[in-house]
Amino acid sequence: MVSLFVHWHVNPVLFNIGSLGIRWYSLLFVSGFILGWYILRWCFRREGVSDKVLDPLLYTMLICTLVGARLGHCLFYQPDYYLGSWEGFLEIFMPWKGGLASHGAAIAILLGMWWFSSHYGKKNDFDYLWIIDRLVIVICFAGCLIRLGNLFNSEIYGDVTSLPWGFVFELRGETEPKHPTQLYESLSYLLLGLSMLGVYRWKLDKVYRGFFLGMFLVGCFGVRFIIEFIKEPQVEFESTMALNMGQLLSIPFILGGVALLVWSFVRRKPAGIVRPEPRKKEATHYARPL
Repeated sequence: MVSLFVHWHVNPVLFNIGSLGIRWYSLLFVSGFILGWYILRWCFRREGVSDKVLDPLLYTMLICTLVGARLGHCLFYQPDYYLGSWEGFLEIFMPWKGGLASHGAAIAILLGMWWFSSHYGKKNDFDYLWIIDRLVIVICFAGCLIRLGNLFNSEIYGDVTSLPWGFVFELRGETEPKHPTQLYESLSYLLLGLSMLGVYRWKLDKVYRGFFLGMFLVGCFGVRFIIEFIKEPQVEFESTMALNMGQLLSIPFILGGVALLVWSFVRRKPAGIVRPEPRKKEATHYARPL
């Protein structure tokens, strides 16, 4: 009988440069930032914002993503190990050893954009919510690529399944097909990103400031909450929990997204940049000669 399952044994290393291995995950991670830069440049040009802020925005995003995701994993999932010894503490600064959490990245990005908007926003006519609304569209596509990177690493997969698209992750020593939850999340983020990009392109004047962030929080973390039910525990203590750490961390984001959507339609501040019209010069009156 021919097996319908996918026997997944792809090498996570794409190619080597000497002793340095270039991994699929790294390539897809960097590709997400490059794609995001081009999408944001299009948004900025469409709304008349200077391209000069794109580079500092990219650097801020990169630092917040790496630092936040690493700290999120260390503090949310394995605090006993990373804070329990000097050796473990030093590994916090070694992200290449594995362990990144999207919830930590989300928190760090929200904080980083607060600094970015306060530093660059006023002189370029945008505020915190304006930049976040565009940024979450980009994050959807970056998240899609990162989850594909997880697939190439044969990590963060689901429970045993009998569905024909189940993956046997042979590099991890698996012999039974598992849910490819990396693909489920990747596809979900792609669809969410395309939906928000469509609203931004054709319906921007029909939505309000904060709408895209609210839609992202509900859509992204709502999907994450559901998919976690069929994921294998990432750390041992999750095996005894009714809701795992990923789900518990998703709940505040989902509730915040719902509240933000309601608030945006109550406040009704335009989603696009509204610049004040230049004042018309007053006519100069000269006294008539007698």
